[in-house]
Amino acid sequence: MPQHTEAEDRQVSESAWDYFYMEVVSVEQRLYKVDSDADAAYSKLELLGFRVGHGIAERSTKDRPRFVDTLDIIKFICKEMWISVFKKQVDNLKTNHRGVFVLVDNNFKWLSRMASDTLTGEASKTMIAEHLALPCGIIRGTLAGLGVSAVVVAETTNLPQCTFQIKLGKK
Repeated sequence: MPQHTEAEDRQVSESAWDYFYMEVVSVEQRLYKVDSDADAAYSKLELLGFRVGHGIAERSTKDRPRFVDTLDIIKFICKEMWISVFKKQVDNLKTNHRGVFVLVDNNFKWLSRMASDTLTGEASKTMIAEHLALPCGIIRGTLAGLGVSAVVVAETTNLPQCTFQIKLGKK
């Protein structure tokens, strides 16, 4: 029986995850297309991501001391959480030092299979937004699990690049 390397095993599970993720978004789109409520599909996907992110925060930080400040939490998301979920670090982190952080991923894996030349118009914006709802929820859930209230908004103008804006809530 041939031996498989860890990287080969991971490729199989990553492709299974990619398919699962596309199907979850597709099912939500079909489910709420009947109700003509795209916001409901986005909300449900974002809430699912929130629960996943909260679990990531609990599991990843159970054996470490609490973070000292919000910047340490954001750095944790950019490095450790991003690597755990997306298999790479965030490409760029910016802040205005007033509670707004911008995370830039120049090759966001979950958008890499979308063809940018076929995505035009309002329908494509809605579809991309729904595909970004889950990662927004994961980020927001991770922050909440670490004691930070925030609003997370994603946007993309040039696939597969993606920008996540994190606005911290009032303390």
